[in-house]
Amino acid sequence: MPQLEVDGAALTYDDEGPRDAPEVPLVFVHGWTANRHRWDHQIAHFSARRRVIRLDLRGHGESTGAGARTIAEPARDVLALLDHLQVERFALVGHSMGGMIAQTIALDHPERVERMALVGSIGRMTYSRGRGLLMAASTLVPYRLFVAANIQRAFAPGHPREEIRAHIRASAATPREVVMTLYGAMRAFDVLDRAGEIRTPTLMVHGYHDVQLPVRQMLRMAMAYPDAVVRILDAGHELPLEKPAELTEALDSFLAVKE
Repeated sequence: MPQLEVDGAALTYDDEGPRDAPEVPLVFVHGWTANRHRWDHQIAHFSARRRVIRLDLRGHGESTGAGARTIAEPARDVLALLDHLQVERFALVGHSMGGMIAQTIALDHPERVERMALVGSIGRMTYSRGRGLLMAASTLVPYRLFVAANIQRAFAPGHPREEIRAHIRASAATPREVVMTLYGAMRAFDVLDRAGEIRTPTLMVHGYHDVQLPVRQMLRMAMAYPDAVVRILDAGHELPLEKPAELTEALDSFLAVKE
């Protein structure tokens, strides 16, 4: 896989699909403890007719690098990759923390973002009591148990256990320093009061059973956006894994709409 050196990190990425497609490239950004393969279903679908780009954020998947202390840092990594690939204007899709990165880019560089889709993401972190207790206990329990508890909560009831175990193993491969540093970055993330500045056409897709970032928090963000399209799916937080086809259909419909 190709890699790009950025500020002490080697970012692994995929750049697929036709370069001469009339649509702007579609850029996918994964979430906390995940990797670029969260988007396998979407990449297979969209790369047949348009350019698609995805990366492993620093310290995740096959990328190296230390954890970031602000969401602005991985946002700069994404832009550095796009500059390297000579992509000036693009459509952004971000899941969870990736949606926070997408909003940061849309606020700082609105001229570059044609459309944006926020998947299981919010504009201001507000933790439930249960999530707060889990994070407080993170220093007292083995790292794998901490990761397992987080991943287990991310899926709606009834999701196949073997699939959940596989994703626990993949997430546990993310270094603890990266995970905990980024937790602090997400905890400090708050652009809700600036949401009205985002004029980029935006789709918000959320799971009805999401306990990580509850749907009511997304709806609060949606009310702050000037013109947001909202889709609620029968899933938990891990929409790209739980409902890949339904998520792809929602993205396809949104991206096909002409201004």
